[in-house]
Amino acid sequence: MKVLRHTTVLLASAAFATSTWAAGKPLAKECGPNNDYVIGFSQANFKEPYREHVNHELERLVKNYPKFKLVIADGQASVNTQVSQVENFQTQHVDLLMISPYEAAPLTPSVSAVYKSGVPVIELDRKTTGNDYTSFVGGDNREIAKEAGIWAAKTLMPEGGEAAVLEGLPSSSPAIERLDGFKEGIATNPKIKLVAVQPVDWMEDQAVTVFSAMLQSHPDIKLVYTSNDLAAAGAYIAAKQAGKLDQVKIIGTDGLPGPSGGIRAVADGQWAATYTYPTGAAQALELAKKILIDCATDVPRNVTVPTQRIDKDNAKTLYGKEQF
Repeated sequence: MKVLRHTTVLLASAAFATSTWAAGKPLAKECGPNNDYVIGFSQANFKEPYREHVNHELERLVKNYPKFKLVIADGQASVNTQVSQVENFQTQHVDLLMISPYEAAPLTPSVSAVYKSGVPVIELDRKTTGNDYTSFVGGDNREIAKEAGIWAAKTLMPEGGEAAVLEGLPSSSPAIERLDGFKEGIATNPKIKLVAVQPVDWMEDQAVTVFSAMLQSHPDIKLVYTSNDLAAAGAYIAAKQAGKLDQVKIIGTDGLPGPSGGIRAVADGQWAATYTYPTGAAQALELAKKILIDCATDVPRNVTVPTQRIDKDNAKTLYGKEQF
């Protein structure tokens, strides 16, 4: 079992830059243990299994914070919808804004406006552009993908061959970082040739279509790295339809639990590996507590959640533990 320890960050770590508010001034306009607080969360969408997993974790864990009311809004994979949600949250005077932006740049002005109005902003999993947010909570997407590339280069394709990438939504920060990281990792083996890269917008049906076309154009592909587990599931379907399951190794990203998640797919031998991408729900709520309840004057600028590779050596054990 491998845990990427270098991605673990403690909330109190002094090694990270803190938010840029004036020293000694609480981050929240109103704070303290006696008040009740509303946290508005604009989720990128409710369709992706990972997004549903994040929502469920937040709803479960927020019960530990009786002073918090959490309102989760469905961004519906629409920039316009999320912009309206952010503006509505500001109008409703939420005490803290959380957001997973569907796209980075288009959401930046509205998030920036909330931040500049004095409302703390926690960006979860995905970032806007610029620096107008209080803290970012998420995995180190570039490092996760780099580790995947290095592991694949050494373990799955030591003799080289052709590889492909199914990218997520190319205008989102995780998709960009995961693509760049995997390219860097796979380059450690010069005998591997990356022959095809194409976005599938995180969607399984698009992954089936795109990877089917890739296999027709490049019938010797031996490895496909996917930016999320839904894309990995689509790649598996395409490889099966092409009669190439014995040839193509699949790596996912998310490592979701449950019978339809990535851990089960690796345990069943469908994929070579997946990398867990924890929700960050616990870390985000703890940050909210520090800001709203404890009247923190600064918090870490970045809180990086740890990840773990799931492969044939640990998948069955980990999936078995989920059943109890």
